[in-house]
Amino acid sequence: MKGFTAQDVPDQSGRTALVTGANTGIGFEAALVLAGKGARVLLGCRSRNKAEAARDKIVAEHSGADVGIIDLDQADLASVRAAADAVSREQRLDLLVNNAGIMIPPFGTTKDGFESQFGVNHIGVFALTGLLLDKLEETPGARVINTSSNMHKVGTIDFDNLNAEKGYNATAQYAMSKLANLLHVHELDRRLKAAGRKTLAVAAHPGGSDTELMRHMGAMTRKYLMPIGRLLINSAAAGAWPTLMAATLPDVDGGSYFGPRGLMELAGPAVKVKANKRSLDPELAKRFWDVSVELSGVDPGLPAA
Repeated sequence: MKGFTAQDVPDQSGRTALVTGANTGIGFEAALVLAGKGARVLLGCRSRNKAEAARDKIVAEHSGADVGIIDLDQADLASVRAAADAVSREQRLDLLVNNAGIMIPPFGTTKDGFESQFGVNHIGVFALTGLLLDKLEETPGARVINTSSNMHKVGTIDFDNLNAEKGYNATAQYAMSKLANLLHVHELDRRLKAAGRKTLAVAAHPGGSDTELMRHMGAMTRKYLMPIGRLLINSAAAGAWPTLMAATLPDVDGGSYFGPRGLMELAGPAVKVKANKRSLDPELAKRFWDVSVELSGVDPGLPAA
């Protein structure tokens, strides 16, 4: 396959997409393309000012684009619930693009007391998705798209250290959160199918992408290695191609995973890629689902397959 780019996105007229973390990076680029293809796009963002600036940029590029703003802070489950309530009042929801996330920050906690990467990258995503499943099911062919990473391949779910109770390793916590995104998608896919639901759960990863996620890397890395690294990775716009493929490619199977075609899946047009065996482990996924329900306080109401 030659690979999927923004030019391959079909017409999205009449559809509504919620894109989280849409004020910058991959989220912004995905929102820009979807809006340009005719979708109503809801920008789920923590900062209202940044969301308004992103909306203005999209409308400036695509005159007449239908762009709304949803206040959403995935580090605060009350904000997640309020955002889900607001989206549920929309006429329809075709795409939930779970793009927002953080990468290797200094240790911190969310408003609800979770280690920040586990809380934002997984618990917030799990809660928002669970709260919007009924809304998605109203629209045939609706999709949930989780954003994972190549780092899922080295991630493990340490049930005794989910919130870094035994010590904080930023990279390990990030890898765990990205494995969590895939475990979530595969278990959600199994449960949706078992319940006879029509909503699809799929995932994507951007490969290496030049975005604000890099801001927590060390100063020496940013100064000396990133200029070289940029030659090997995608721009933010190209990094959005796997997300756009997952969201808009016709006839996608639930549980599919998309990423760049190039060397080590770092760059290039999007294609279907393989997740690792750990992310496909149904027993691990079921246990993690149950823990996620308990921690988030959100039960999607889907029995185990």
